Amino acid sequence: MTILYEDNHLIIVSKQSGEIVQGDKTGDTPLSETVKQYIKEAYAKPGNVFLGVVHRLDRPVSGIVLFARTSKALPRLNKMFSTGEVRKTYWAVTATPPPQPAGTLVHWLVRNQQQNKSYAYEREVPHSKRAELSYRLIGRSDRYCLLEVNLKTGRHHQIRCQLAKIGCPIKGDLKYGAKRSNPDGSISLHARSIQFVHPVSGKEIRVEAPVPSDTLWQSFQPV
Repeated sequence: MTILYEDNHLIIVSKQSGEIVQGDKTGDTPLSETVKQYIKEAYAKPGNVFLGVVHRLDRPVSGIVLFARTSKALPRLNKMFSTGEVRKTYWAVTATPPPQPAGTLVHWLVRNQQQNKSYAYEREVPHSKRAELSYRLIGRSDRYCLLEVNLKTGRHHQIRCQLAKIGCPIKGDLKYGAKRSNPDGSISLHARSIQFVHPVSGKEIRVEAPVPSDTLWQSFQPV
């Protein structure tokens, strides 16, 4: 676990692919428990440590995760996420270039709970939720493209599903149409940065997470 930012009310960490943010049926130790343990030891806190989970990243995704350290910050952050006041930027690696070097994607997503998968439609269908993101091509290597993605909505598997819908599945993402998996089980999607106004102090916060250290991420040249 790498801490990217910390104060009395917030803590922002960089998640490795394969880690879970909250506990699930696997029984693996979630990132939330690791952060709690760090706070308990770093500040010699007796008893239970408060930590609010504000948002999540899928298990195979790496990058920024923000937690609330106080009950004052948690509801304010929850509201900021729900009203779109938190700007999240992702980097995604695809084998296929997008149809245009930059654009906005709007789909209606239907989540299938049994499959843990979302399906994108061009128009509204029953039980669908509107999903919007913008993207731009920011890098190329011999075999892959690097896209920067900004979410306008926060839907289940939104980036994975919408990029796959336009024929650009994320590298390693078998669930959404990639041809092969990544050796470590990750998908090449990284929560790169987060920007928001601090819910208590009111100051502007912008934090960036370094990309994974494997050669793939180092191979891109700017376009």
